[in-house]
Amino acid sequence: MSAWMKPVDRQPETGFRRALYAYRVGMKWLSFLIFGLGTLFLALAALPALRLLLHPKERFQRLARRMLFYSMRFFVWIMRFLRVVEVRVEDRAAYAGLHSKILVANHPSLLDVVILISLVPNADCIVNAKLLRNIVSGVIRHLYIPNSVEFDRLLRLCDQSLKHGNCLIIFPEGTRTPRRGKAGIKKGAARLALFSGCGVAPVHIGGTDKYGLGKGDPWTGFNPADKYVYSLRMLEEISPRKYAGLPEAAAARRLTGDIKDALGL
Repeated sequence: MSAWMKPVDRQPETGFRRALYAYRVGMKWLSFLIFGLGTLFLALAALPALRLLLHPKERFQRLARRMLFYSMRFFVWIMRFLRVVEVRVEDRAAYAGLHSKILVANHPSLLDVVILISLVPNADCIVNAKLLRNIVSGVIRHLYIPNSVEFDRLLRLCDQSLKHGNCLIIFPEGTRTPRRGKAGIKKGAARLALFSGCGVAPVHIGGTDKYGLGKGDPWTGFNPADKYVYSLRMLEEISPRKYAGLPEAAAARRLTGDIKDALGL
């Protein structure tokens, strides 16, 4: 069992550790308040203004994604400054140089997509349609692809985005990894790779326990031993050409299995 999946059920016992724990929880809340206010500004002011000024839509989306990239980098910097998060990335330049790739990753915490967007300037995402009903809906409507659309149309939208040079971030589990057990893995990323012909770039997200950011964790929780450390490692690209000649269903099954093995899911 990897470090971030180990159950953490209690706060530290010593006085100093308790104070440090309370500080980290408070700074986590402050960070998400800043994130919410920043998202409101982007959704209600910055992105609509940019959309009015920039045409066609593809030009707007290109610059808006760059804006999100720098915004997420700034947010990650804030969390690092507050000593809540530390991000360790092998070969940052590899992320900045990605074009027309399907980036798949395991999903231990709420911050995974934020960190990945802060590394990939041309990131696109498939997002849960439930997010269209909350604070980030304005950003999603302008830039990202909700998973509520019919699957064939979803494939076409993703393929179009990849053809424009964007990189598509997908969490194959479809949800955050549960602390106990497994969420399973879906075939959507594999089917998209086979449909588009674009390579799959697996990224493993490791580090310290993400208690307080994981699936079903309380908001008052935090790793009692350390700050949140994210260690990101990009693995060998998987080419869909490897499965040429196989029937579509068999190819999707094989590719899904290879993604699962690469990410250790």
